[in-house]
Amino acid sequence: MFELFFLLNNLLSLNDLLDNRKQRILNTIRNSEELREGAIQQLENARARLRKVEMEADQFRVNGYSEIEREKVNLINSTSRTLKQLENYKNETILFEQQRTINQVRERVFQQALQGAIGTLNSCLSNELHLRTINANIGMFGTMKEITD
Repeated sequence: MFELFFLLNNLLSLNDLLDNRKQRILNTIRNSEELREGAIQQLENARARLRKVEMEADQFRVNGYSEIEREKVNLINSTSRTLKQLENYKNETILFEQQRTINQVRERVFQQALQGAIGTLNSCLSNELHLRTINANIGMFGTMKEITD
């Protein structure tokens, strides 16, 4: 009987040990499930943050490309305006230089013609003819003055 009691006692102790072991395993499983659920929730939160960051990055890229395009168009337009201004300036400079050259040539031709005329007059006119020409011109100026008065 003692043996039976000892055996029964051992069986009860073993049963308690198994129940404790079972409880620890169940607690471990519950804890693992809770940790798993927490990890899943953290993973979902991280995925949501990742999607948000990716959308923001896409928006920054789109805005960045739009800004780059705007700057490119502005630069092209500005350069085009500058080139047109330079072309106008060049054309004005060419026209000015042409006019200046034409005026210089006219002045030189006029001076040469005047010198030639003076040379011809000096060689052809005698003193007496020279004085008569001067007197005739003075007479014409006098007549012109009378008409205008």
